[in-house]
Amino acid sequence: MAAHLRPLDGHGDDDGGHGDGHGNGPRIGGAGARGRRPSSSRLATLVRPALMLVAFAIVLWLLLVATGRLLTHTGPASPLQRADLRVDRWLAAHRSAFWNSSTHWATLGAETTTVLAVGVVAAAVFWWRTRTWIASGFLAVAVIGEVSIFVCTTLLVERHRPGVPRLDSAPPTSSFPSGHTAASVALYAGIAVAAFAVGAPGWLRRLLVVIAVVAPVLVATSRLYRGMHFPTDVVAGALLGLAWVLACRAVLLSRPHRRTSAGRPA
Repeated sequence: MAAHLRPLDGHGDDDGGHGDGHGNGPRIGGAGARGRRPSSSRLATLVRPALMLVAFAIVLWLLLVATGRLLTHTGPASPLQRADLRVDRWLAAHRSAFWNSSTHWATLGAETTTVLAVGVVAAAVFWWRTRTWIASGFLAVAVIGEVSIFVCTTLLVERHRPGVPRLDSAPPTSSFPSGHTAASVALYAGIAVAAFAVGAPGWLRRLLVVIAVVAPVLVATSRLYRGMHFPTDVVAGALLGLAWVLACRAVLLSRPHRRTSAGRPA
């Protein structure tokens, strides 16, 4: 796999840090030295992506708050609210011991402890295989940023849980959006995107793409089945996770930023 990791580090070594082949030491005045920027310039290059992500997070947060408030103020008699509740009632009426157990295990794939454990292990593996923090940092920002946007949204949106018997204890946060669904998209899609960025083997990339699609679908369906969310909650959660991962990919895994973060000039 190591041979596939070079795209993350740039376009190969320059001769600024190597000898000239005749026993002499590194040429301090070589291309590498001339290409280096002052530390303040490198800091500015790192701050710019952070500001871009903060701006996008604010826009995404405002959209979620506006959507959530619209849903909570339309009233239970609105067509969308009735359709939402109809799905939850149908699922609650068709529960069985098998699906109760299956959805319980599926939900565990997006619990806080699972997301934390899988995220830390994945970030450690990316660092171990690449010896850079680019992929690991991307995954950390994808997961932590999603959680932050979700929590800030629930502070301003107070949507009650569906009026059906629930199979899990309800957390204190709002029903909108689905935090489990958003976290599963951010985590598993983030891992798949990072695997492509580091040039992982093709079979592994394909496997991670399948997991990135299947896991959130299982989590979202399980949250509906267990009476924890309305369909619009899980859709909003999925869009939150996907939009944030794509934003992080565009900003943090763009070639200029990747080269700068790896210690090379952009």
